Amino acid sequence: MKFCWCTIMVQNMEESLNFYQEVLGLSVNRRYKAGAGIELVFLGDGETELELMCNENMTHVNLGRDISLGFEIESLDKIMVYLKEKCIDIQSGPFQPNPHIKFLFVMDPNGLKIQLIEKIL
Repeated sequence: MKFCWCTIMVQNMEESLNFYQEVLGLSVNRRYKAGAGIELVFLGDGETELELMCNENMTHVNLGRDISLGFEIESLDKIMVYLKEKCIDIQSGPFQPNPHIKFLFVMDPNGLKIQLIEKIL
């Protein structure tokens, strides 16, 4: 079995794309309409992709509060400066549970927790 992608229902595709492209640096692999009022965008450069799905007929997106997506970054210090410049609030952290990892949490435009992780060698 191979994990292919994680789907996130989004309220506003352009706002969500801006977050995932500008803040997290993900690139768009493919984007297309998938029926009346439904748009799909697949992002990411690795083996596993992130799928954003926007259905203009949905009035509310319900994301679990206990779910987060983790993304490895080069520098927690640099991302904290960048987040401040972009007026993106840090929800919690930074944390350093051991000498090899530091992380913090932000929210995407839909209220999904995003963990930004720096691995320390």
